[in-house]
Amino acid sequence: MSSVSYGFGRTVTCSFDEAIERVKHALSEEGFGILSDIDVAGALKKKLGETMPPYRILGACNPLLAHRALQAEPEIGLLLPCNVVARQDAAGVVHIDVIEPTVMFELVEKRNLAALAEEVSKRLKCALNAV
Repeated sequence: MSSVSYGFGRTVTCSFDEAIERVKHALSEEGFGILSDIDVAGALKKKLGETMPPYRILGACNPLLAHRALQAEPEIGLLLPCNVVARQDAAGVVHIDVIEPTVMFELVEKRNLAALAEEVSKRLKCALNAV
């Protein structure tokens, strides 16, 4: 599993389109729905005429967990939903990267959200491992 300080990820051995479907299914199994699906490569091609390998940002949200977070901190919506990136590199390898909620929630000064962030992180990691 690869990681950066603000997220975690892995490579998958399937096509980009299949990876998207597998990610959506795995997230669904963990209670997440997709609120947004941004085709970054398509948008850059349309707006700038620039080409790049496939790159999509999925906005994943678990309604129950989001509701708990919003009850504790109404402004937490600024940090929602959890972004999941599917990208293909120049060599054709497909990468799935996920925001680390515990890092994101460190911006909020409410200790009672730490356990919630851990739960979200655990579910996202389970979903990533299932892809």
